[in-house]
Amino acid sequence: QVQLVESGGGLVQAGGSLRLSCVASGRTFSSVALGWFRQAPGKERDFVAAITMRGSNTYYADSVKGRFTISRDNAKNTVYLQMTSLKPEDTAVYFCAGRRFYGSSSMSRDYDYWGQGTQVTVSS
Repeated sequence: QVQLVESGGGLVQAGGSLRLSCVASGRTFSSVALGWFRQAPGKERDFVAAITMRGSNTYYADSVKGRFTISRDNAKNTVYLQMTSLKPEDTAVYFCAGRRFYGSSSMSRDYDYWGQGTQVTVSS
C-alpha cells in the first residue's frame, strides 16, 4: 500500500511559478509509476504529467508542455511538479497518483493510489 500526500499549492499571479510536492509512504515507491492530474470545478479530472518508475521517461499534456516539469527523487519518496508561466486556466485541484507494476499512463482509471489534492489558484 502506498499513501500519497501533496503540498505546495497556493495562490499565484499569472506568469508566476509554483512547485508541487507529493511524498509517498511505503517501501515500494521505486516500483510505482507516478502522475499528476488536475480537476477544475465542474470539470473532469485531467491528465497533466507522468513519470516512469526510474524517472527515465516523462509525459505531458499538450496544455502544459514546455511550462511544467515532472521529476522524482526515489531516495526521498517524492515526486515534484514544477509549474512555470502559470495561466488562470491552470487553476484546479492537483492530484498526485501512483500506478503499481505497469508503466506510466495518462488515464486516471489506470492509477491505484491517489493523494487528497492541493489547490492551485492562478489570478489574472
